[in-house]
Amino acid sequence: MSTRRWITATGLAGVAVLLLAIGAAARPLFVDDRTPAEPVLTSIEIGFAQDMLAHHSQALVMISRLDPGVEPAVTALARRIDTVQRGEIGQLTGWLRLAGQPTVNPRPMSWMHHPETHQHTEPSADVSVHDTRMPGMATQQELDALAAARGHDANVLFLRLMQRHHYGGIQMAQTVDRLLDGGIVEQTARDMMSSQGQEAGLMGVLLDSLNDPR
Repeated sequence: MSTRRWITATGLAGVAVLLLAIGAAARPLFVDDRTPAEPVLTSIEIGFAQDMLAHHSQALVMISRLDPGVEPAVTALARRIDTVQRGEIGQLTGWLRLAGQPTVNPRPMSWMHHPETHQHTEPSADVSVHDTRMPGMATQQELDALAAARGHDANVLFLRLMQRHHYGGIQMAQTVDRLLDGGIVEQTARDMMSSQGQEAGLMGVLLDSLNDPR
């Protein structure tokens, strides 16, 4: 092959490679062949995270309204709850941010009667699929009473409200555990059931020691 033909062939090959490269780079501008990313959280997981975030936040409000002069054992329990639930609030908030979801649920407890619910379980006797109230939550009047309570009354009222609050949180965690088929959210719900169950039991012991008839 003459030198001129070799140069011409080499040049054409270079142009062809360049055109292929330009075509590959320009393809995304005209053809969207990307596979849609899997959602970070399901709708049930999102709803549970949002509502449990609100539930935990009220627990911190109750702790902040507790009389500093209550029994040392009650103070120690309140501090333990504060530490655990602040950590879980950070976890729940992180999941929602990764999923690009707001931290406040516009339809509280709607995940409990989501269509997916019926694929996993029948409504339980203690969780109505038509009840959108968040179980265990204190009313504003109860929070105000807690803030005003002192001494023995503060001990008893705090323990009774927080025990009910924990049982409500356990109820929510049990429900989402039945609805999910694995994953970090379900495991965290099970951890919540365990820790809050232990704390609720301790509250019962403390109430008995305070001679509260309940």
